[in-house]
Amino acid sequence: RLLTSRRTPREQPPVKSCVSAGCCCHSCRYYFPCQRWLAVEEDDGQIVRELVPVDEAFVKKDSENDGQSLATLGLEQKAKSTTYTVKVKTGDKKNAGTDANVFITLYGSKDDTGIVSLKASKINKNKFERGKVDEFTVESVDIGDLKKIKIGHDNKGNSTGWFLEWVEIDAPSLGQCLKFPCGRWLDKSEDDGAIERIIFPAELQTTEYTPFVPYEITVYTSDIFGAGTDADVFIVLYGTDGICTQQKSLCLNKREQRMYFERNSVNQFIVELEDVGDIIEKIRIGHNGEGLNSGWHLDRVAIRRLLPNGK
Repeated sequence: RLLTSRRTPREQPPVKSCVSAGCCCHSCRYYFPCQRWLAVEEDDGQIVRELVPVDEAFVKKDSENDGQSLATLGLEQKAKSTTYTVKVKTGDKKNAGTDANVFITLYGSKDDTGIVSLKASKINKNKFERGKVDEFTVESVDIGDLKKIKIGHDNKGNSTGWFLEWVEIDAPSLGQCLKFPCGRWLDKSEDDGAIERIIFPAELQTTEYTPFVPYEITVYTSDIFGAGTDADVFIVLYGTDGICTQQKSLCLNKREQRMYFERNSVNQFIVELEDVGDIIEKIRIGHNGEGLNSGWHLDRVAIRRLLPNGK
């Protein structure tokens, strides 16, 4: 997609009112119109914009049709699931890294995740190398309070023995970050020869914070030439009294960046963020400007704060 001069975006159809732009009911969405470029070579050259919600005429009940077909079933399931960020530290010892396939199971007070393969590290291309920390995302149904984990490998590959220093698991929806210290080999020729271990959290290293809540974020890319982007799109939500969320990328990886935010597309995300309260005063949305097709013409954003059961 090549950038061209800015054109006037299409007019938006009127949307029926719910109560007001500061509505606190959970059945309505906030609409943040943009209708501008976020592109270095277009408009004012800015790639980040702050948007405020429109007046009550643009706040609509969720039951009404968007006029766009969305694959909502998977998103509804995601809204009911818990997302865990799993960090794994390989020890700084000779031959500590492994080429084997590593898996993990999380055990909670209600259920367990089943065996989850740790395939794609968000940090390192070559995962589980000596002295390195790798990060993974694990999604699961609600398993309750995290009690223990089982982590191991399949002993396949040229260099299979692994010295695991620790595992850290962050569960934003629970408001907990737990540390699982190991400091042992998972190696048939070292220690006790075990290649999987059950590990319990270290209570003194557990961090508790205010649980995150899920937000449904719908992004509308304009229907003009060159409107789409392959850049990393991020968002920040602002509530009253200066409360705001962390900056959060909407895509998990570069494959999703290539898939989403195409011309005239509607992309919906369920994102766990800090709770900014019932009123969203503004948002900050932008991208990192990277990639061949980074310029983006954003039409509007709709946001709805979800209840814990996904409603």
